[in-house]
Amino acid sequence: MDIYRVIKEPHITEKASLQKELNNQISFKVDRRATKVEIRQAVESLLNAKVLGVKTINMRGKKRRLGRNVGKRPDWKKAIVKLAPGENIEFFESV
Repeated sequence: MDIYRVIKEPHITEKASLQKELNNQISFKVDRRATKVEIRQAVESLLNAKVLGVKTINMRGKKRRLGRNVGKRPDWKKAIVKLAPGENIEFFESV
């Protein structure tokens, strides 16, 4: 799989911010077919950071309702990447 299609976007939440500060872990939304090895290679090559480990989670889309109509958000995959000590990736620190 192409490394530019593996990582879709960073997943930025309060929990992800705490993980980044305390454990040096960063969360990403990734392609649902991506493996841990592909995610590791994509992060190391695109972001120039040493990766110690990758954890993946298949997230189910939430059910949403608008009046009588019931819909569902799409399912997606989340990857939590543990970086080596001293490594840092900046997303929105300057804002």
